[in-house]
Amino acid sequence: MLEINMDDVIAVIQSITPQLIAIATAVVLGIVITIAVNKRTVANTANRKLIHSTSWVAVGVAAIVAVAMMLAGPLNSMITMATATKHELSQDTINSTNELAVNIEREGITLLQNNDDMLPISNPGNLNVFGWASTNPIYGGTGSGALSDAYDTTSILDSLHDAGFKTNDELTKFYTDYSTERGAITVTSADWTLPEPPAQTYGDSLVQDAKDFSDTAMIVIGRIGGEGLDLPTDMNAEGTTYNENSGDYKDFPEGTHYLELSQSERDMIDLVTSNFDNVVLVYNGANAFELNFVNDYPQIKSVVWAPHPGQAGFQALGEVLNGEVNPSGKTSDTFLNDLTNTPSWNNFGNFPYDNVQEFEVESARGVRSPRFVNYVEGIYVGYRFYETAADEGLINYDETVQYPFGYGLSYTSFSQSMGDVTYNDGKVSFDVTVTNTGNKAGKDVVEVYSNPPYTNGGIEKASANLVTFEKTKSLNPGESQTISISFDDDVLASYDYKNAKAYVLEAGDYGISIRSDSHHVIDSKNITVSDTVTYDTDSNTHNGDKTVATNVFDEANGDVNYLSRANQFANYAEATAAPTNYSMPDDVKATFTNNGNYDPTKSNNASDEMPTTGAKNGVRLIDLRGKSYDDPQWDSLLDELTFDEMDTLIADAGYQNAAIKSIGKIRLSDVDGPAALKDNFTGVSSIGLPSNIVLACSWNKDLAREFGQNIGDMAHEMRVSGWYAPSVNIHRSAFGGRNFEYFSEDPVLTGDLAVQQVLGADDRGVYSFTKHFALNEQETRRNGQLCTWADEQAIREIYLRPFETIVKADGDAQAMMGAFNYIGNLYASAHTGLNNTVLRGEWGFRGFVETDYFSGTNYGYQTGDQAIRGGTDAMLATTSTTNHITDKSATSVKAMRTAAHNILYTTVNSWRYADGEPTESMAAWKVVAITTGVVLGLLLAGLEVLAIMRYLARRKQAVEVTSAQ
Repeated sequence: MLEINMDDVIAVIQSITPQLIAIATAVVLGIVITIAVNKRTVANTANRKLIHSTSWVAVGVAAIVAVAMMLAGPLNSMITMATATKHELSQDTINSTNELAVNIEREGITLLQNNDDMLPISNPGNLNVFGWASTNPIYGGTGSGALSDAYDTTSILDSLHDAGFKTNDELTKFYTDYSTERGAITVTSADWTLPEPPAQTYGDSLVQDAKDFSDTAMIVIGRIGGEGLDLPTDMNAEGTTYNENSGDYKDFPEGTHYLELSQSERDMIDLVTSNFDNVVLVYNGANAFELNFVNDYPQIKSVVWAPHPGQAGFQALGEVLNGEVNPSGKTSDTFLNDLTNTPSWNNFGNFPYDNVQEFEVESARGVRSPRFVNYVEGIYVGYRFYETAADEGLINYDETVQYPFGYGLSYTSFSQSMGDVTYNDGKVSFDVTVTNTGNKAGKDVVEVYSNPPYTNGGIEKASANLVTFEKTKSLNPGESQTISISFDDDVLASYDYKNAKAYVLEAGDYGISIRSDSHHVIDSKNITVSDTVTYDTDSNTHNGDKTVATNVFDEANGDVNYLSRANQFANYAEATAAPTNYSMPDDVKATFTNNGNYDPTKSNNASDEMPTTGAKNGVRLIDLRGKSYDDPQWDSLLDELTFDEMDTLIADAGYQNAAIKSIGKIRLSDVDGPAALKDNFTGVSSIGLPSNIVLACSWNKDLAREFGQNIGDMAHEMRVSGWYAPSVNIHRSAFGGRNFEYFSEDPVLTGDLAVQQVLGADDRGVYSFTKHFALNEQETRRNGQLCTWADEQAIREIYLRPFETIVKADGDAQAMMGAFNYIGNLYASAHTGLNNTVLRGEWGFRGFVETDYFSGTNYGYQTGDQAIRGGTDAMLATTSTTNHITDKSATSVKAMRTAAHNILYTTVNSWRYADGEPTESMAAWKVVAITTGVVLGLLLAGLEVLAIMRYLARRKQAVEVTSAQ
C-alpha cells in the first residue's frame, strides 16, 4: 500500500507558509479596509465604494500572485509528479513478474528441521492450519518497501489449496472472526499487537472437530517490520503500543522482546501439540526469530522459514510442503537460542547525548538533538563472532546457536568433494564436485570460507569468513556437477587501521574450506602466503582500487572500546556492555555541525575561480551519450548551465531528475522501492517481488540477475529511469526494522547478490540507487543526528564491502543513495572522505550520489550547501526546505558544476536517451494553471474597470444632484 509521508506534508506546509501568510495578510487588510472605510470615515459614496472594490481586487491579485509563486516554486515538482501520465503494467509483465516471484520463493524457503522426514507430505489431504497469522500473513515490509494493494496476492491458504491440501474452514473462520487486521506499522508509528486468540477460547468442540478433520497440523507464526522503526527489544518499554489478547495475562511479560513467542502463541502451541503428534511450524518473517522453543515440543517435526514472498510467492510454500519443490534455501543470518546474548544487544537503539543543548534545533517534529550508537563488536558481526568465539572457547556453540549461517535442509542428500587447491600469481583456484546422493532432484550450495592466520593481539580476524559461493543446477539422483572456484588472494587480506593503515595480507597458512554452513566443515585445505603483502602503493592497490586505500575514518573511531579477539576475547564483557557515558566529548563538539551552526562560507577557498555559466555553446545533453565522463565536450555543456539551472537539478531531485530545457534534459522519474517500483505521487506501482531476505536465502545469483532485469522491464512500462534500490546495509541486529529489504549479516552474500540486481537493471538501461551509504544499520533515530561510531576495519570489511562490490562491478553511470546517519560526527551525505576519497577515488565510481529523504528543517541537519561540498550531488526533496544552494561563491559553484556533471552523466546514459533526445510537452497542470491565471487576471482587471466605471457614474450623478440643488 502506498503511504503518505508525513515529513512530506510538514515540509510542504512549511515551504508555502510565506505565501499563505501573504494571502492571509491580504485578506485581513481587505477586511480592515472594508470596516475602516465607512460612512463616518468616508462620506463620499463613490470614493467609499471604489476603495472597497479596489481593495478586494488587490486582495485577489495578491492571492493570485501568491498561488502562482507556490505553483512555480515549492509545489512545482510535487504537482508535476502527481499529475504525470499514469503508465500501467501490461498483463504479460504482470505474469512474468509473478512467475519470477514464485521461483525466488521456491529457492528462498528454508527447511530448518525435518524430524522423521515429516515433509514432504506427498499425498496432500486434510490439514489443520493453526495460528492467526495463517489468515493474515506478511507479504513484505512497510515504508518504502511496502507493496501495492492494486494487485492480487496469493495467501498461505491459497497456496495450500493450490497444492492439493484441504484446510479446516472452521479454524479459518475462528481466526477471521477474532480479527482481520494486524496492528498498523508506519514510518513514524507502530502498533505491535499480535492478534492470537487465547487458548481457552478455542473450545472443546473446535479442537475435537480439528482432530476429526486431520491428524496433521500446521502452525504459522508471523512477524512484521519496516522502515522508520526497529523491532522492539523491550515490549514493555515506554512508547511501545501493544493491545493484549487477554485480560488474564500479558503476552509479553517484563524483559521480553518482539522476536520471541507471545504467551498467546505459546499457549496455542501447547494446545496444538497436546492434540496432534505431527506438526509443521512455518515462520513467516524476515528477522531471525528465537525458535529454540521447538526443542520443547517433539510433536513439531518440521520447521520451515518462509520470509516475505511478495504478492505471488506464497504459491511456493504449498509446493514445498507437498514435495513438488525440493527446498534449497540456506539461512542468510544466524538463528540464536537467545537474542539477548549478542555482541550488539546493549548497543543498538536510542542513546541520547546529555550535554548537547547547543546543538538542539527546533523543528516541526519538536526539538532535535544528537544521538549516538557504538558499533562495539567491530568486525565480529553475525557468524563471524559465533564461529570465532567458539574456537576461542568463549561460548558453547551448540548452546548459543540454533541454526548456523548458511544452513538449510533438503529432501535429498548431497556430497561435496574438494579438488586440489592451486595458488599461483595471487589466484586461488579449485574445483568442487557436488553429487546428489539421495533419491529426489534438488539443488545445493557450495559455500567457501577462509580461516586466516591470527596473531594474538594483532589485526582482528574472524576464524570463518565467507569468500564466495555458487548454487548448483537441479541435480537428479546420482547426478554430479563440478563447480570451479577462483578468487584473488587479496580478498583474504585484512584492514589494519592501527599500524599499516592499509589492507594487509599477512604471511602464514590460510585455511580454505567448503562447508555445509558456517560451522560444519566438509573439507579444508591450506594455502601458504610466504611473505606479508601490504597494499600501500599505486602499483599494488587492494582489490583493484584506483588509489591506495588508507585511513579515512579515524574520526569515526571515537572513544569506544571495541571487541577484540586478543586473549580469547578477554574484553568481551567490558566491550559489549551498555554505554555509561552519554556525554559528547569536547573535541567532537568542536567540529559537529547541523543546521544550527553550519556556515558554507567558512569552507570557501579564496583561490577558487568562478566557473563559466550561461554560455551559448549549442551543445545538447544527448550529444554526450556514450562518451566518457572525462570527455572535453562535458565542459562545453556544463558551461551552458546557469546557477538556477544547476540549483534546480541539485535541489529538486526527490523521486525525479529535474528538467533543464536549455540542454534537452527532460524530467526523469526515480522511484522506490526494494521489491517493487512505487510512484508515490501518481499512485502507480508495480507488482511486488519477494523481499531481498528471500533472495539472500536462495543464494542464487542467477535469480538476482533476473530480479534486476524484471525491475528494468517494469520500469520501461512505467516510464521509470531510476530505482531506489538495492538496499545493502548489514543485519547488525536481528531487530533491524529493514532487515526484510537488507540481505544478510554477511557482506559477501549481500554484495554478490545485490550486484546482480544492479547489473540486471542496467541490462535494461535503468540506473540503481544502491543504499544507504553508509552505516545505516538501525532505524531508531536514524534521522535524529545519529552519530555512528565504528572502527575503520569494520567500516571497510563489513559495512562498505557490499557497496564496493557493486561499484567495482558496475560503477559507471549509476547512482548511490546516502544514509540519514552521521559517520562519527559528520553527516554521511556531507562526508567527503566517504563520498569522494573512497567512493570516487578508491573505487572509481562515476555517477551521482543522492541524499536519503531530505526534510532539512524537520530533521535539523540537512543542507544542500554542505552536501554538495561533501560529495553528494542531489537532494531527495519534494519541496523547498534547505535543499537549495544559497552560497554563490566560486567554491560553491564549482561544487554545483561537479554535481550537475555527475547527475547528467548518469541520466543521459539511461534508457530514456537510448533512441535520441526525448521530447517532453508542458505538464497539463501548468497549461491549466497559466490559463486559469490569465482568466482570473482578466476577470480582476474587468472588475476593476467596472469599479472605476461605477465610480465615475456615481461621481457624475453626485455632481448632477449637486447642480440641481
